[in-house]
Amino acid sequence: MEVSVGEIFRISGPLVVAEGLKARMYDLCKVGEEGLMGEVVGLAGEKVLIQVYEDTSGIRPGEKVVNTGMPLSVDLGPGLIGNIYDGVQRPLPRLKEISGDFISRGIEAPGIDKKKKWDFQPLIKKGDEVKAGQIIGKVQETDVVEHRILVPPNVKGGRVKEVYSGSFTVDETIAVLEDGTELKMAHKWPVRIPRPYIEKLPPVIPLLTGQRILDTFFPIAKGGTAAIPGPFGSGKTVTQHQLAKWSDASIVVYIGCGERGNEMTEVLEEFPELIDPRTGKPLMLRTVLVANTSNMPVAAREASVYTGITIAEYFRDMGYDVALQADSTSRWAEAMRELSGRLEEMPGEEGYPAYLASRLAEFYERAGRVKTLSGEIGSVSVVGAVSPPGGDFSEPVTQNTLRIVKAFWGLDAKLAGRRHFPAINWLISYSLYTNTLAEWYEKNVAADWNELITWAMGVLQEEATLQEIVMLVGSDALPESQRVLLLVARIIREFYLSQYAYHEVDSYCDIKKQYDMLKAIKTLNDWFYKALEAGKTYDEIERVEGLDEFMRSKLEKDYRSAMDKALEKIKKSLGV
Repeated sequence: MEVSVGEIFRISGPLVVAEGLKARMYDLCKVGEEGLMGEVVGLAGEKVLIQVYEDTSGIRPGEKVVNTGMPLSVDLGPGLIGNIYDGVQRPLPRLKEISGDFISRGIEAPGIDKKKKWDFQPLIKKGDEVKAGQIIGKVQETDVVEHRILVPPNVKGGRVKEVYSGSFTVDETIAVLEDGTELKMAHKWPVRIPRPYIEKLPPVIPLLTGQRILDTFFPIAKGGTAAIPGPFGSGKTVTQHQLAKWSDASIVVYIGCGERGNEMTEVLEEFPELIDPRTGKPLMLRTVLVANTSNMPVAAREASVYTGITIAEYFRDMGYDVALQADSTSRWAEAMRELSGRLEEMPGEEGYPAYLASRLAEFYERAGRVKTLSGEIGSVSVVGAVSPPGGDFSEPVTQNTLRIVKAFWGLDAKLAGRRHFPAINWLISYSLYTNTLAEWYEKNVAADWNELITWAMGVLQEEATLQEIVMLVGSDALPESQRVLLLVARIIREFYLSQYAYHEVDSYCDIKKQYDMLKAIKTLNDWFYKALEAGKTYDEIERVEGLDEFMRSKLEKDYRSAMDKALEKIKKSLGV
């Protein structure tokens, strides 16, 4: 579409109404003399409604509006990894170089460095047939990520006329097809359009997170979706950080969507120093950060999740497993609510737009494990934090999210108040992936893995039932066998479910260690009941020698040795 010029008719916060402008929905526009970036969100007769991604104070009616004729798109190519972007893919380190600590309005910078040269190694030769989405070469982007160069999905393909190798910038031609199409290392893709693939595959491989309560009781599959709702201070952001740090995805995309600036600062400062347990190299070497804090323009917040998921889909198309963390979708929904109000749309429940559910579904549906256009298997797993006001899970964003996602990790303020972290309530949380992943766990961890999980969850549920009686009459009134069950449940909670995010050893727990810990608790359970049958009292069992050492063994680097010593001491003390 050709470039069109109009002028500002009316301004309402981030919403600008233009007239005399030829436009289509979602066209990218430059608004005012400073050329502020905006996107067409409505067409009303001769008027064009534009949401502006920057502060609109100071612009006046009559100033020009230029329609670029292109939708909001992101640059995809070498240079994404390790970068920190705002909501519309402007690299924040580059913006700081241009304008200092405070970003000037109307400032522009390409999403990837257009001057840097990359060593391109072609995987095709002259005369080969190439198709849309095919991998045609590779670039070593970081020490741990091989960037695979793709034919853009919207290019038809054909026979290769020329192909080059050597050092090139992302805008230089690396191959020419017989029909004259020039292929480059980078291409653009509209953020609101999902990238195509051949087929979606069933979720049968878990995304291992290193967090015991998630991997054990409420697993998420690669290509799966999960939500973490919880009140203020219950640990949503720290849990998201843990998933970004330790999940076994090849690439991590972290979207700080409307979060407090100090929390985003913590991520930006911490991630470059974190060592990846899989590679021994800095975690930033396989991470992309999208930072849109609560004091940044509200319209860009709405775009930030689309920017993040498009980048995630791009790496998925290379055959990588990508973990995307969105923190938080509630702030995204609030941005939609504000813009909907400016557009004078009919409000839905609690003032949110009527299309809230469909927008949330559109976002989460872009997750999945797929067969890509190049024939590779890749996945995008999406975990969204939800911040319900006052911890009320019945509010619209939480409820609409729960209809879409298949894993629900409900955070509990009472658990957080008791300093039990992660404060995920095992009685209200669930995962619909448990059955589909059962076979993988049996094959790759242990044949009795699923039996152990069922047993442990049964103990926790029985404990919840007994707690009601304990609150009325006290634990001393219970039969000794039930008091032993409460002791075992306490060990599961304190030894297994509680995990210290900032502890050098306990921050990450691999799946083998998880099995060893759970198996040890089951062994203790069997010994306790055997001792009870042999005439030991509950008080003797509770005060058994070695139990304290057992509880501390998970914090030791050589946990297996510490755990075995403690178990030997307990066994001897119980006489079983």
